[in-house]
Amino acid sequence: MKLTRRAALPAAGLALAFSTLALAQSSPMVGSDYVTVAAITVEPGHGREYANYLASEWRAEREFAKSQGWITSYEVLTNPHKRAGEPDVYLVNRFKTFADPAESERRNRLTQDHLKLTEAQLQAGSADRDKYRRTISVQLLRSQSFRN
Repeated sequence: MKLTRRAALPAAGLALAFSTLALAQSSPMVGSDYVTVAAITVEPGHGREYANYLASEWRAEREFAKSQGWITSYEVLTNPHKRAGEPDVYLVNRFKTFADPAESERRNRLTQDHLKLTEAQLQAGSADRDKYRRTISVQLLRSQSFRN
C-alpha cells in the first residue's frame, strides 16, 4: 500500500488507537474469530478444474489445519450472478489467533509432510493454477459477538 501523506499517519494512528480503546471499553461487541476472504476469478471453461482442486488439495490442507486447531472453519462461496469485475469464488478461513513467524514455518513444514508435497511441488501447482485463476483480493475481517 502506497502512502502519500506520511506526516498525517502518526496522528491518525494515535487517534485510531484512542478511539479503538474507548470503543472497546464501552462497546456491546467483543472481537471473535478472524476471517480471511480471498476473492478468486476463474477463466471460462476452467470452473470444473478449479472445483476439483478445491475439493482435493485445498480441502485436504484445510482439514489438516482444522484438525491441528490452526483454523476453526473454512468454506467456499460461489457468486452465481456475478457482475463485471466481481469474483467467481470466495475462499473463507476462520481462525482465533495469528501465528508468529516461527510457528508459521513449523505449520508449513507439518502441512507439507502431511500432504507429502515438497515446496517445489506446491509452487508448481500454484503456477499451474495461475494459468486459469486469479486472486483479485484478500481481506482480513474480524467477527464480532455481542457481550452478554
